[in-house]
Amino acid sequence: MRNVMGLVLLVPILALAAGISQPVAAVAPGVSLQPVNVVAGDGKAGPSSPPSGLGPSRAARFAIGTVDTVGGTVYDYQTNGPAYRMLTQTPDKGVHVLWMYAPDTDTLFPNRNMRYNYYDYSTGAWNWNDPNFMVSGQNVFSVRTGYGTIDVDTTGVAVISAHHTTTGSNIAPILARDADVGAGIFDYAPGEPTLDQNVWPFLGVGMNGSYHLAMLDNVNQDNLYYGRMTSWPTWESRVSVPSPQPEPLFPDHNIATSKVAGSNKVCITWVSTPGSGYAQEPGFYRLSQDGGDNWDAPVDLGFPPAFHPGSESLPSFSISSLFPFYDQDDNLHIVGSVTPYVRDTNWIIPAEIWHWCPTNPDTWSFIHVASPESLLGSMSNAVMCTRPSLGQDESGNLFIAWEEFDPENVEPTTGRLRADIWFSFSTDNGVSWANGLKITDGGDVTYRFPSIINPVVGDTVMVTYIIDQVAGFFVQSADGAPSDNPVVVQKFYKFEGGGVEAPKVVTPVRMEIAASPNPSGGRTLISYALPRNGDVSLVVYDAVGRPVQTLVSGRREAGRYTATWNAHDAAAGVYFYTLTSGEASMTRKLILAD
Repeated sequence: MRNVMGLVLLVPILALAAGISQPVAAVAPGVSLQPVNVVAGDGKAGPSSPPSGLGPSRAARFAIGTVDTVGGTVYDYQTNGPAYRMLTQTPDKGVHVLWMYAPDTDTLFPNRNMRYNYYDYSTGAWNWNDPNFMVSGQNVFSVRTGYGTIDVDTTGVAVISAHHTTTGSNIAPILARDADVGAGIFDYAPGEPTLDQNVWPFLGVGMNGSYHLAMLDNVNQDNLYYGRMTSWPTWESRVSVPSPQPEPLFPDHNIATSKVAGSNKVCITWVSTPGSGYAQEPGFYRLSQDGGDNWDAPVDLGFPPAFHPGSESLPSFSISSLFPFYDQDDNLHIVGSVTPYVRDTNWIIPAEIWHWCPTNPDTWSFIHVASPESLLGSMSNAVMCTRPSLGQDESGNLFIAWEEFDPENVEPTTGRLRADIWFSFSTDNGVSWANGLKITDGGDVTYRFPSIINPVVGDTVMVTYIIDQVAGFFVQSADGAPSDNPVVVQKFYKFEGGGVEAPKVVTPVRMEIAASPNPSGGRTLISYALPRNGDVSLVVYDAVGRPVQTLVSGRREAGRYTATWNAHDAAAGVYFYTLTSGEASMTRKLILAD
């Protein structure tokens, strides 16, 4: 991976390359995370004494809203390039979230997979959650995979892309499609041999039912390719995207498909790196108006009027930059981050985020700048603010999230800066944008790789990201200790009176408890409500009163929660579950069927 430079008072800084309980706020402000998993003296991962300054646990803090912990991963290098669609929803049914998963610290990551969780609006809970967040969610593929994205098809089910090793050293894309909304039962469409030797396959599903992939060749990483499937599970022959080609030479490409009925628009974006013969790093896009049958010539985006026009600081796109998006009126939007190109050098600060839309009076509009005077540490795989992603609500308002490094918050064990997640919105199609809002609040962790939800339904915006407990990438040459990193979804009111508010949480007025389904075939979701703070236990008993499993034990704040009993090893029959909070107690019957 290439090195980039940072601008601090014109002094360059080298940026090195790179029982089951789910409360409404699973990782709450000020609450310590699980102990950091560090490498013991024998080189094996385990709960050994942490390095000096690491401490036994880490705290995550949030500025607004509530936070659900939906899973976890040791794989802290979620993407090489820009933000991708990792969070979406099927309106009126539920929310789909995806991340790249690895449960262990073997640096070959033999168990790497794309992992999925689903929030069901009908039950008010995530489908696969565990007290150990590293167990939450479920693997999508039956083979080792990585670097995928998620979308929903015209029936509302989740469709997930990834690449995997096939025969010999060949690598090919593979697609998974769910059997029903939130079912987690996947059918597969392997890309070999048609799409062999193509990697980083990023996905867009068209309104005509076609599945579209933007990919990079695996041999020289100098050619972008396009793959399409119009009839599951048969892939058509790959197509070279740009010709003549401004080479990417890096997986910085992205894809968007229109979600407007009757439209067949597809857009692929990428940044051309200095190895392609460019000094500044230009951004390109290429369009298909007919669902991939034909492609227009590649178009140079040009650069926004960033920094100081007329000075020697010229804008240059970041490789972690471009995110394309079609709005509900079928108009194309692209957001990206730029940094200065000064005297033959690309810098990492200051950094600016801009929005591009050809239907606006001014094609480019300014969103945000991060311009610290100095840095107390270095950054990994990024510039000062980058990886923006877009979503839109039914009223046409646009929403954006990105990651931004704190110039003074340093991980002492690696010297890396920690990042926060930021948010903004536009009510006029991106002509103007609200001041950026930091939705996380520092702490001694780093918040990375955000993806904002689309579509935004109702009053709530959602953003998913990982909480990396050690800033720096263990995946990249052990730059930092391995750690179990929560994957979260943060939820907050989109705006009210021009500002942003946390969700209005209504405290329950009485203790409640219920199980669904009941009778159960082996997995039961138990919902419970607490009218006041206190010590809580939730225990399952057999018919003669012997405890079978404790699902919840410990202090809980007032609110609504869910717990899951996985009873696959229990015998069929009658069971009871008892919720105790202080001196109050409630017991209900549960039938476990054959």
